[in-house]
Amino acid sequence: MGGPSTTSEVQFFLTNLFSDPDLIPIPAQKWLAPILAKRRTPKIEQQYDEIGGGSPILRWTREQGEGMTRILEELVPGERFKSYVMFRYARPLTGETIEEMKRDGVKRAIAFTQYPQYSCSTTGSSLMELWRHRDEMKLPNGDGIEWSVIDRWGTHPGLVEAFAQNIERTLAEYPPEERSKVVLLFSAHSLPMTVVDRGDPYVSEVAATVSAVMHRLGNKNPYRLVWQSKVGPRAWMGPQTSEALKGLAKLGEKKVVLVPIAFTSDHIETLYELDLEYGEEAKELGIDLRRAESLNGSPVFIRALADIAAEHIKGVRSGEQGHTSVQMGLRCPGCKFERCGHQKSWFARGGR
Repeated sequence: MGGPSTTSEVQFFLTNLFSDPDLIPIPAQKWLAPILAKRRTPKIEQQYDEIGGGSPILRWTREQGEGMTRILEELVPGERFKSYVMFRYARPLTGETIEEMKRDGVKRAIAFTQYPQYSCSTTGSSLMELWRHRDEMKLPNGDGIEWSVIDRWGTHPGLVEAFAQNIERTLAEYPPEERSKVVLLFSAHSLPMTVVDRGDPYVSEVAATVSAVMHRLGNKNPYRLVWQSKVGPRAWMGPQTSEALKGLAKLGEKKVVLVPIAFTSDHIETLYELDLEYGEEAKELGIDLRRAESLNGSPVFIRALADIAAEHIKGVRSGEQGHTSVQMGLRCPGCKFERCGHQKSWFARGGR
């Protein structure tokens, strides 16, 4: 998805976001998207000003990618690796990165989603955008780039360990006798119920991540999975994080740790929404609210990225696995978009 690195990029980012039918399906999208973006820009610019004048997601994504490739060269000897960033709504956009890859003469590439849990609205949308640029991927000799996809990895042991360690560090801030009573609220970006109801796997995959993390932690704390970042009046997956905090306060739960369970780095949803918005709400409710650190530059997390990539490379090369996962090949039962099937087939053929 990406994020604006400076406040001057906010309207550009919002216009691209509201123009994406895979994320926010709205009537007359081509005409309404620029209007909605312009209307929301001043408010969102102010939010980015409050977190330092822009999103740090590009910096963190580059750092994670560079760290991953250094480890990969040890795990897969004799190969050279370079990480590229493709954002859906902010620069570097997909088309811009493809041009960079062509200049570098890339012949083999892996689309490694940084959404651990798959959704048609996130990973699916990003892969759809990459597929739309397929005709631009021809190299000077006429060949195309061979693609494979790492499309979901929400229960990988390294990811689970990275989340668990960050939670344990936050719980260690409480007196030992209080730690097991602290409520863990795992917060993930919500989805419109229209997307959930057509069979999108995101909700179940996020729940699987939460279950794996709680198992690693020994199931010692009460917890719930909640949802944030609802946009517009339509029904979205709930309960919303804000409403959950209010409900916990009524139940007398006064110690809560927020865990951003579907994000791999800090950006506006963590730095503004979780830290500032919900932090202020919690204060008014009398809740001692703390947040587990985002994965960001975690060495455990970066090692997990390298392990996932190395396993994928070896599996595709040996023929033990295809260019895409078994799960990626299945369309949602309620899918009405033929382009979705075409995109999945294209990646399954290695982008051929």
